[in-house]
Amino acid sequence: MKRAVMIWMSLFGWLLLFKASRLSAALKDSGNLTSMVYIPEGSFTPFIQAVSSSQQVKIKGFMMDKYAVTNKQFLAFVKANPQWARSRVPQLLADEHYLEQWKQDEQIGDPRIENSPVTNISWFAASAYAKWAGKRLPTLQEWEYVMRAPAVNLPKTETMTAYLLNWYGRPTPRLIPSVGSTYKNKMGVYDMAGLVWEWVYDFNSVVKGSDSRSQGTLQKSLFCASGSQNVLNKEDYAGFMRFGFRASLKARYCIRNLGFRCAMDAKSP
Repeated sequence: MKRAVMIWMSLFGWLLLFKASRLSAALKDSGNLTSMVYIPEGSFTPFIQAVSSSQQVKIKGFMMDKYAVTNKQFLAFVKANPQWARSRVPQLLADEHYLEQWKQDEQIGDPRIENSPVTNISWFAASAYAKWAGKRLPTLQEWEYVMRAPAVNLPKTETMTAYLLNWYGRPTPRLIPSVGSTYKNKMGVYDMAGLVWEWVYDFNSVVKGSDSRSQGTLQKSLFCASGSQNVLNKEDYAGFMRFGFRASLKARYCIRNLGFRCAMDAKSP
């Protein structure tokens, strides 16, 4: 009996090592774009105020991907998890546009987009990838915190607001450029804007279905037409567009300019 238990434990250990090696090989094969940076703890004033204009959101230190997940990286995930192939994914988890830019289930097709952010990805698919990679999606507040870090390589004559509004006003190109092709911020993260929109874990946490002005039991901090009453800077048009875009999403939506990046809990290095 004891020998049988030892054999079973040995086989179980080899199975864990095999799975770990497969994950490591898949990530390595997907390109050298898996690096993360440590985001130090801090606080910031959120776009929508829940209580007063002095409210600050505190963020614990965590890890975040330097770049958005690429088509090549997501292909490694699909090969390891064929249930997420385009022809097999359930309609409840992704709409008809899921990975429509790829040639086939396990073939991207155009080599020019291998290192471009993967798009036409549902929230469910992004979450599954993050879990497979041993990570998670960043929260809305974490993403907003990192997004507010100053850029280090924008033209001196261009403000971040002007840069954002200019990007929001342009049509999505047929071939989305590679990750790292826009700006880097002071936290060491690339392309927080200017390339694609990005899923966050709690993307619908500020969405509501009715007007809260006459219903005291509803949370007035949630985003709707009257949400501007709780916005500190009413000239932050880029913020209105970000939160308005998130409010329009459902978890199964797959959109041509919507991708994601991953995060991870971490202690200070």
